[in-house]
Amino acid sequence: MALFVFCGLDRPGALGLRKATREAHLAWVEALRPSVRIGGPMLGEDGQTPIGSLLVVEAETLAEATSIFASDPYALAGLWAETSVRPFNWLIRH
Repeated sequence: MALFVFCGLDRPGALGLRKATREAHLAWVEALRPSVRIGGPMLGEDGQTPIGSLLVVEAETLAEATSIFASDPYALAGLWAETSVRPFNWLIRH
């Protein structure tokens, strides 16, 4: 198994959509345990407003990781303006 990092930036003005879909997103993340290693919202310059999401998951291949992230309720609701999925090498842990 390898690690993959997902970065999704919200569409402008989509905070209401994020809030409306949040519970389904959190249930989806919970269902992926223990494959999800770390995750959470990225915040705007005010340090409070969510503007995107970052997740690191364990998967066999990049294609599998991409498929996992495509099933996120946020993705299905059309929240993302921009996304990326990349292999990740977790070197530093404290």
